[in-house]
Amino acid sequence: MNENITVSVIVPAYYESKNLYNLYERLAPVLVNLKLSYEIIFVDDGSKDDTWEIITQLSKQNNSIRGLKFSRNFGHQYALLAGFTTAKGKAVITMDADLQHPPELIPTLIEKWNEGNKIVNTLRTYSENISWFKKVTSNLYYKVFSYLSGEELKPDMADFKLLDRIVVDELLKMKENGFFIRGLINWMGFKNTAVKFTSGERTFGKSKYTLKKMIKFAWMGVISFSVIPLRLGIILGFLTSIIAFYQLVEALYAYFILQTTVPGWTSTTVLLTILFGVLFILIGLIGEYISRILIEIRNRPRFIISEKI
Repeated sequence: MNENITVSVIVPAYYESKNLYNLYERLAPVLVNLKLSYEIIFVDDGSKDDTWEIITQLSKQNNSIRGLKFSRNFGHQYALLAGFTTAKGKAVITMDADLQHPPELIPTLIEKWNEGNKIVNTLRTYSENISWFKKVTSNLYYKVFSYLSGEELKPDMADFKLLDRIVVDELLKMKENGFFIRGLINWMGFKNTAVKFTSGERTFGKSKYTLKKMIKFAWMGVISFSVIPLRLGIILGFLTSIIAFYQLVEALYAYFILQTTVPGWTSTTVLLTILFGVLFILIGLIGEYISRILIEIRNRPRFIISEKI
């Protein structure tokens, strides 16, 4: 294969056997029309359907196609990372296999790159079929993440983006296990721009990002980038201490001045419940950060490739 590649396209695929041919039929002509040397890297993220077989068949039709197969499902972020370790292009594009990221936008990404931008992000504008719940939770997450991490991520930012070679090389130097690519790319600070696009409809299958996976992804992003949740414990402790001090003053005033006692145990029970609730939240947060440290010091591989094309 030609090592002097200009454009690499990384496509993670998890149970996408019914979408890969449609994607290839739209993606290949776009890349050919660029009149630039290119490669397409499909990463099978542990699929149990025919995804790998179809990647193999496509590679026989086009020698610019490469394939990586994970030994099991390691997740979308690590599928992208595996692609980065393999990509040789001066510009590296990441996109999903479900055709919600339109290949026809790639020439625009290349154009913005040629203008000197090292990172070309895309901002998703949803079709009318997207649920109200997903819109609200997506916008809320980015606001919370930006506040907690200090890294401003624009709402509706997608993993459909172009990265200059220098960005990819710097990204590969980062050996952390909590690999949150959107945050890391933004943290680098390279010159960047963004292009809006309308998200397409999946031709086949359903989104692999269930609510559980979205929550896990969001939580990983916050924990990987911020210690503010731990610092919130100081604020909560201070506030609950004020409440406790107020109740102490109230009890002392009633006893010494009014010559009475504060009736009932309700207020005391409520206060103790609040204090223990805050305490257990903080213990959970500390445990989460300690678990991240444990994952890092184990130094296990972030993914395992069982087959290559």
